[in-house]
Amino acid sequence: MAVPKDTILVTGANGGLGTAIVQKIIAKSEPAASHGLYTVRSIATAKSLQSTLAATKSHSHDVLQLDLSRLSSVREVATTINAKVSSGEIPRIRALVLNAGHRDQRGQAWTEDGLDIAFSMDRDSGRVVVVGGWVHEMNRAFEDEQWKTIFADPSSKSVESVAKGTWSASPDDLAQDPRQLYGIRRYGAAKLCSVMMIPELQRRLDSDPELNKISVLGVDPGIMATKITTGTPNWLVRFIFFVVTQVAGRVSPNGMIRLPHKSAGDVLAAALGTDSPIGECPKGLYFNGAEPKEVGGEAKDAKKRESVWKASVQYADLKKGESLLVDWA
Repeated sequence: MAVPKDTILVTGANGGLGTAIVQKIIAKSEPAASHGLYTVRSIATAKSLQSTLAATKSHSHDVLQLDLSRLSSVREVATTINAKVSSGEIPRIRALVLNAGHRDQRGQAWTEDGLDIAFSMDRDSGRVVVVGGWVHEMNRAFEDEQWKTIFADPSSKSVESVAKGTWSASPDDLAQDPRQLYGIRRYGAAKLCSVMMIPELQRRLDSDPELNKISVLGVDPGIMATKITTGTPNWLVRFIFFVVTQVAGRVSPNGMIRLPHKSAGDVLAAALGTDSPIGECPKGLYFNGAEPKEVGGEAKDAKKRESVWKASVQYADLKKGESLLVDWA
């Protein structure tokens, strides 16, 4: 096995899209030559990822257990990765693919720090690729006027309502939410926060004397027949949706409904590609699959973005000296 020259880190590597991304990595000679660093919520239950990695003997990789709903787990894994890179055990990180996500199928769940789980999870030279969509822009859950704007204003209270799950909180009686729209809205709000960080983080990196060569990009993977989308226990509904995605994904590959392997290719292109429209040093770009797309109206609001950033720093309990980014606060 050749010594890898760089590392590709993928979170949520056991999910439908995550596994498809890993399959794309090991199937192509250039990314397969990189060291793969794959995080999963539980190594013991990461059967899909384990099966994928078992098919290759030439791809250097590590699998790390990371629970993004627990800040202590995030800090522990970050410390482990930093130590591995600093010691030379693994090469420098070339691309970081933030793919992990969570959507409440029924009811609502919170982290041990009191944050809505969807909010907490869907958030040198190199690239950071944020996998996040426009589910908040084109979804029946947002049709009513009261849901069309997620952040009423750039105040900390507006951000807190999303972070702590009081915005679109699920009713105690789940029969009042037969279509699970409350959870879909919170999931969409969390994805909006992720998309907002693309231009905000890029702006801060660009002004940094040491980190200005890092690129931040976003990819909307579309709707896929993965567990996060088809979490319903009804096998017939899952089967019908699977058939629909297979047909739609072939008729219109970059349409709203897509196949995981197609979206995985789009994510990997954003992480490693240099062809147009990505280029050698892309900055703050956002793609609807393979096509360039502008972020939505709220993601363009600089004051709202800054408010989400500052709240995220507070929730992460980030202190001076814990980040190399100069403009971190």
